[in-house]
Order: sequence, then C-alpha cells, then structure tokens
Amino acid sequence: MFKSPVFSTAKQQETAILVGLITQKQNAERTKEYLDELEFLATTAGVITKRVFTQRLERADSKTFVGKGKLEEIKIWLIENPVDSIIFDDDLTAPQVRNLESMFQEIKILDRSLLILNIFSQRAQTDQAKRQVELAQYQYMLPRLTRMWSHLSRQKGGIGMRGPGEKELETDKRIVKDRIAFLKDKLEKIDKQSFTRRKERSQLVRVALVGYTNVGKSTLMRRLAKTDVFAENKLFATIDSTVRKVVLGNIPFLLTDTVGFIRKLPTQLIESFKSTLDEIREADILVHVVDISHPSFEEQIEVVNVTLSEIGASEKSMVLVFNKLDLFKPESEENLDEHLETIDEGVLERNLDRLKNSYLKKNTENVVFISAEHKENLGELRKVLMNKIQEKHFLIYPNWDPTQNPMYDWQGVEQE
Repeated sequence: MFKSPVFSTAKQQETAILVGLITQKQNAERTKEYLDELEFLATTAGVITKRVFTQRLERADSKTFVGKGKLEEIKIWLIENPVDSIIFDDDLTAPQVRNLESMFQEIKILDRSLLILNIFSQRAQTDQAKRQVELAQYQYMLPRLTRMWSHLSRQKGGIGMRGPGEKELETDKRIVKDRIAFLKDKLEKIDKQSFTRRKERSQLVRVALVGYTNVGKSTLMRRLAKTDVFAENKLFATIDSTVRKVVLGNIPFLLTDTVGFIRKLPTQLIESFKSTLDEIREADILVHVVDISHPSFEEQIEVVNVTLSEIGASEKSMVLVFNKLDLFKPESEENLDEHLETIDEGVLERNLDRLKNSYLKKNTENVVFISAEHKENLGELRKVLMNKIQEKHFLIYPNWDPTQNPMYDWQGVEQE
C-alpha cells in the first residue's frame, strides 16, 4: 500500500514552519485562527511547529504561493533554524510544489490537505478506512506528480511495463491511475458488504453523532452507550465509524460516532469516505455536537452544515448539542485567569444558566447544553433524544408495547 511520503517513522520528532496568507477574503484574525488550527493538525501528526510566517497578498502567488520577499525571509531564517518541513495553510498547485521544492531542496513541502491525509493514514484502523485513505492519497497525488513521486516507477517492473521513449512521469501517472482503479473496485465490494450490514439494522432507529473534529463526540458516545470508545484531545482522534446498540426508555436504537469535519476538508476524503458518510446519510436522527468553548464555534457549525448539505443530509431531524460547558467562558470573563483544572459545580451551573438564557437557545426543544466530560446536564439530552427516538420508533413499530420488553435505560451493547 502507498505510504504518504510526509513524515518519517524515526523516533526523533520532526519539525516544521507554517505559512499562511492574509488576503482580501481572509483577514489577519481569521488567518491566525486557521494557522492555530494548522499547528494543532501538525501536533496531531507528531510535528513540532518552530515558527509561523504570514504575508499580506491580494491572492496567492501562482508560482510560489508567497512573494519573493517572504521567500527570502524564510530562507534566511532557515539557515540558522533548519526544519524538516514547510506546511502551507492552503492547497498548493503542481507548479507551486515544483518551484518550492527546487528552492528548498531537501525540505519537504506540504499543504493542509496533505497534512490531513497523513493524519488519516496514521489513524486508520480498519481495512476499509486504510483503503479509503490510500485512495484519497493517490487522488491527491495524481495532478501533482513531481520528482518526489518518481520512486513509484520502481514499484512495477518486467517486460512491457515501460515502452520505448516513455517518460518516468508518464509511467508514474499510469501506475497511480491503475492503483486508483484497483482501490475503487475493492472499496465498492466493501461498500456492498457495509450496505448489507446497514440494511440488516434498518429495523432500529439510527442516531449519528456529527460535528467538527475534536468537539467531544467520542466522549459523548462513551457516556450515552456506557462502553469504551477511543477519545483523545487531538484532531481526528478516530476516523472509523463506531456503532453501538443503546436502550433508552425500553426502546433500543443504534448510536454511531462518525469522523469529524474540518475547514478545508480535502475533497478526495469526502469522495473516498463515501461509505463511512453513508452512516450519516442513512441515519434517522443527527446529534450535532458543538464545542461551545471554541471562539469560532459558530463558523464550525456552518462548516458542518455545509458538509451535511454536500452529502445530502441537511434535512434530517437534528438535535444541536453544545458540549464542553465546563470550558465555556463568557465574554465578561475572557480577560480573567483560565479555569482551574478542578471544575466546581457552581461554574457548570452558572454557565448552564447563562447559555439557557442566551440567543443560542432559540429552539428550546432541540438545543441542549452539556459537559460530556463532567456528565453535566446529560439528563436533559436523554429526554430530548427520547422524544425524537420514540417518534421514529413508533413509525416503524406502531403497535410497540414497551411494557412487554423490559430493559434497563441506557444499556450499551457493543455491536461491531
């Protein structure tokens, strides 16, 4: 399988500098926010950020992304501060990659999409996820084939593999296209198997947790299903969908934890993870989890809504859950010291009261504020979910009698 040529497996942690642009469409504050997220992505990939460079331009330079002056500034800084990689906050074109590689020689040139693809490659656990990531990597690679991919021509050999006068780059392109076709065929077969499994579960109400990456979906999954699900304070801590059977009010349903979305998500990933996203498309209810403590949570909500629209899931019944109540800090307290590690109940109650009386509580029925980490206000979330699940369940089983099916509330049973 293709291994993304991004970061080595050496024990010594790799280093990088980040580069972003301030443009007419993206002001300095927004650029800083994007670069902070890019640094978090780099940390998730195991890379230490040494410095961040920004430049004001009307638009990215078509040849080198940044201007000549900024390139010289970067070169001078790198003389005394060598790093392994230069990571750009936007996608680079093939000419930009070639030009930057020739200028910085042994330093790896990456963009946001390639960094995200590398993280997905590290996180993929199942055979399906690994093949999905590999397909996305090849689709990203194809239009950007440069000298850094020339090793691919050595993956195949033998008589007839390389005709007279055929260039190395042409051979690489053919190999990549062949691999893309092979992976699509494999994933189509896996998708048929996944469809069969989902069809077998169609008699149960399906609830999917969706949201921006690192908003606490996996932690909430653990609380609701009362079962172990991997959760970590990193972007894309998990990329494999996790499905659990849960019982609420004597009604069983399926709860799915899905991959998180992110700004500038590579289109190759959306296409490659089609079958994974089908868990969202085919869900009866979506629980949109939001990190209320994040300064740009409203933009993150918009990113998720746009992505849901792109995959045809925007019209589904939804519960909006604002998580991380314990980390929320009102504007009046933004200049005060950070919260202590120990969160007292008073802080949680005050934050909950503030938010319940805020503009965010426009839809009193389908908006809930919680702290999954501290199990705060989960009772209200269960009540809201219960109402929606009952509504869907009785459409499937109009004669359902819960008294004939005694079960414990919120009993998690691992399914796959």
